[in-house]
Parts: sequence; structure tokens; C-alpha cells
Amino acid sequence: MRPHERHEEIIRLVTRHGEMSVDRLADDLQVSKETIRRDLVGLDDQGRLQKFHGGAKLRSIAATELGGEGPFAARMAENLAAKRQIAKAAASLLSPGDSLFIDTGTTTLLFAEAIAGLSGLTVITNSTRIASIVAAGSDNKVFLIGGAFSLDASETVGSLAVEQIARIRARHAFLTVGAIDSTGLFDFDEAETQIARAIIERVESVTVLADASKFNKRGIFEVAGWDRVDRLVSNSPPPPNIAQAMEASGTLKVATTRY
Repeated sequence: MRPHERHEEIIRLVTRHGEMSVDRLADDLQVSKETIRRDLVGLDDQGRLQKFHGGAKLRSIAATELGGEGPFAARMAENLAAKRQIAKAAASLLSPGDSLFIDTGTTTLLFAEAIAGLSGLTVITNSTRIASIVAAGSDNKVFLIGGAFSLDASETVGSLAVEQIARIRARHAFLTVGAIDSTGLFDFDEAETQIARAIIERVESVTVLADASKFNKRGIFEVAGWDRVDRLVSNSPPPPNIAQAMEASGTLKVATTRY
């Protein structure tokens, strides 16, 4: 196996398992531990993996975003631990063979990291970051929606994106929103709202990922009422007014490990 082929196999293995030891990588690839250690140093220098004593793990996309500028990077830094809990809980809802839309957001970016180690998924997204993360996983198919490109969030939006979404069907949608109240889901960006609405029309099940800061926050553009939402994954129980609305609509609450 050539060095560049070995490097790609290391990336694939670490992506699948989240992290791997030098010993296991050496056994799996049938090379010396010294060779693996040199490989990991090089991959860490390239920013493709994060090396630690005795092994390597995925370099979080979220971590790299924190050094950036602009609204998306700022949002990524907010409630990061809670968003990771939500992403992990949401990933546990999927099985091999599932098809899903994932819209662009800070929590869905972490969700993409959480499902990167799964296999047999078909993912449709308007986020170039999410597409790249999931495509690195084993046996996953990824379809990237085209359209007008927004650099800040690395997403495609607009009428062309909406038209493409309308030609695809999937089993699930995993969405983020800017605000949640007793009437439903809201956002602050009209273009992103159009994407979310289009996705909701093309799936069997809608799962919303939202940390507690979104509860009873005033949004601008209506995404959907609770009657269109099947599951809410959050790090905190919703307030009574939202919980009552969810119960009336049959929306399920999915708990993270801390609630």
C-alpha cells in the first residue's frame, strides 16, 4: 500500500470509529507502529486528524470554525457542549439504509460529525461542510443540493436549491431552527426558511435539533407548526407552553444523555 493510500485508509478508519489507537491502526493496516506514528504526525500537521498520545481522533469541524470570523462561527461557539449532546442523541435515531435531508446549521454540522462513523446512509444536504463530513464515512451516499452559494455558512439557497429539493424524497429530515414557541418553529433568515420548508414537504419524518436557548425565542419567518414535527431533540425539557403544544400535536421529545 502506497503512503497516500495508507493515509486515506487511516482517515477512513478514524472517521468510522471516532478515534483509534496506534496499535490498532498498525494491526489493521499491517505496518509498523513507527510508520503509523509518522503518518499521524503528518496528518495532524495537515489538519486532517488530531493526534494524541497513543492514537488519533477526528479533528472536529466545529473546532476549526471557532477560529473563523462571521456570524456562523460565532453561533458555533454558543452552547457547544449542549449541541454535541443533541447531535449524539439524534445520531442514535438512524439505522443503515436510512435516507435523510440535513439542512445547514451549527447543530446539524455537529450531527454530521456524529453520523460520519455510520454506514449505509443516503444524505441530501445544502451544506458543503456537511457533505464533506458525511462523505468521509463508510459506504454513505451524499447528494449536494445546488443553488446560490452563501460563503458564511457554506450553503446553497435560493430557487434553484428549492427546485432540486422538490425532485427528491427521503425518509427523514434533521433540521435546525432559530426560534421555537408554542405555535411552532421559526427562523431569522428567509432563504434558509425556504430551504427548511421545501425539505419538510419531501420527507416522512421531521426531527428538529434545538438547544434550550431556542425556547420561547421570537423568530421572524415561520418554518412549520408543531403538526409537521415528529421529534424534538434538545438538551433540556421544553417549557410547559411548548410541551403542551407538542403533546397536542403528537410531537415526541427525545432526551439527550443529560435530560
